[in-house]
Amino acid sequence: MKNIRQFYKVYSTDQIGETVFSQFENLPAVSTGRKFFLSWSHYLKLMRIDNLDERHFYEIESVKNDWSLSELKRQYNSALYERLALSADKKEVYRLAQEGQKIEAPKDAVKDPYVLEFLGLRELPEYSENELESRIIDHLQQFLLELGTGFAFVGRQVRFTFDEEHFMVDLVFYNRLLRCFVLFDLKIGELKHQDIGQMQMYVHYYDRKVKLPDENLTIGILLCREKNNAIVEMTLPEDNSQIFASKYETVLPSKEDLKKLLEEHLADEDGGEIL
Repeated sequence: MKNIRQFYKVYSTDQIGETVFSQFENLPAVSTGRKFFLSWSHYLKLMRIDNLDERHFYEIESVKNDWSLSELKRQYNSALYERLALSADKKEVYRLAQEGQKIEAPKDAVKDPYVLEFLGLRELPEYSENELESRIIDHLQQFLLELGTGFAFVGRQVRFTFDEEHFMVDLVFYNRLLRCFVLFDLKIGELKHQDIGQMQMYVHYYDRKVKLPDENLTIGILLCREKNNAIVEMTLPEDNSQIFASKYETVLPSKEDLKKLLEEHLADEDGGEIL
């Protein structure tokens, strides 16, 4: 009864209708009432999220992606909302609460950081890039969920030959929403400018030799333990829209720290006033 009362208090004042759920096909406007598409257990978790925009986001994503309760908890604990919001401007942060994550441009398909706590690497004092890759393959379903919507696995250590030299792309995916290949190069140390140059070559090869004429340009993601943003920005061309460098974490991030960073981020967007 206590949970039912709390549910009523939260959702009876939750003016979601036309401002959020009208974004979904076949869902009612405010005048026809509010529908609930998830299990009671989902809402027990959701109603304990104080931030209204954040609660909307996780509900929308749960409906769109058919998240189980355990996956909802995992995405919440990995601070998915904060991680996506930190890379967006104020308008895009607002859209997260209205529509969930939208994959419309290459940057929309990239997270920074990626949270890979499910690989179990924290327990290892050290590990190789091959071990990192093997753990990802062993936990491919969880890795695909971490990547987000629309990703399909193509292969690991995918070889191609250019000018009589053989090259291997660590992981190759395809995103059906963006209609393009997504290449991952794994680095366990700090990212070097040579790594970025290598990824540029991989991306150019796929664009010129592999992708079909009606497919979009290839995306390259360098997944590294550490990165120097200045080196990344200086190495990549100013008009770059294909190659990205993202850190990965082997433990869950602190939601409190990310929320504080998000507040500062939004305050900067709003000229100093925290929203």
